[in-house]
Amino acid sequence: MTDQTSPENTPSIPSVSDDSSVPRIWLSLFITFAGLFIFAVGTKPELFGWDRSKVVGFVQIIVFLIGLAWICAGGYLGLRSLWWGEERTIVGDIGSRLVATGFVFSVFAGLADIIGMGSHAFPQIPYFGPWQATGVLIGQGIIALGFLMMIPLRHNR
Repeated sequence: MTDQTSPENTPSIPSVSDDSSVPRIWLSLFITFAGLFIFAVGTKPELFGWDRSKVVGFVQIIVFLIGLAWICAGGYLGLRSLWWGEERTIVGDIGSRLVATGFVFSVFAGLADIIGMGSHAFPQIPYFGPWQATGVLIGQGIIALGFLMMIPLRHNR
């Protein structure tokens, strides 16, 4: 009779088995949550009592894009540390590139007026309109897809 709880029968669950990756995970969580705070300040400064304008201006756009950069960097660092000591799959590599692509897409959409590709040319006051917001959301969706692809899925074969 075989024991159902033997190591051969237990499924492999992704875990942090190497002690050297644990500080990287904590650092990535700190960076990600700091980025989330910066992103929240940029998108909704009125939550903190820091709103100085009725429109979303250049400084506000830059602040939430900096927060998004920190979120991307922290998430990338954390998910890379889950691959510690193992070779990444092609799906994981594509996911890391999608994170970068989504961030570039978000920056381009957010700064479209400043770059000169938006509906308001640069001498005018930058306007963060519905098209730019949709572009930033599409970029964030690409980032989320990239993070999902970077999750290590280990199987016993």
